[in-house]
Amino acid sequence: MNLEDLRCAHACRNSCGLLKEAMRRENEMVKFYERVAEMCDYPDVHDFVQGLIEQRSANVLKIVQKLNELQVRSQMLDGVMSSYDPAGC
Repeated sequence: MNLEDLRCAHACRNSCGLLKEAMRRENEMVKFYERVAEMCDYPDVHDFVQGLIEQRSANVLKIVQKLNELQVRSQMLDGVMSSYDPAGC
């Protein structure tokens, strides 16, 4: 998927498609850098790539946290909306 192919659906409730795509790409980069680290035997470069792996892994965790926040917020809003549902009275 190219950058030009990305579009915000503006209909996020439980999740965000763009954040999911960002997470997928970050995971791909982590795997790529892990392969680079396995192949590289130059200590300075290996250490540098290990740092990149840690940064990208931290980004994945941040994205997961944000997606979880969106899901919780959506569930809370669903609960509020259902409390005002006249069909439930």
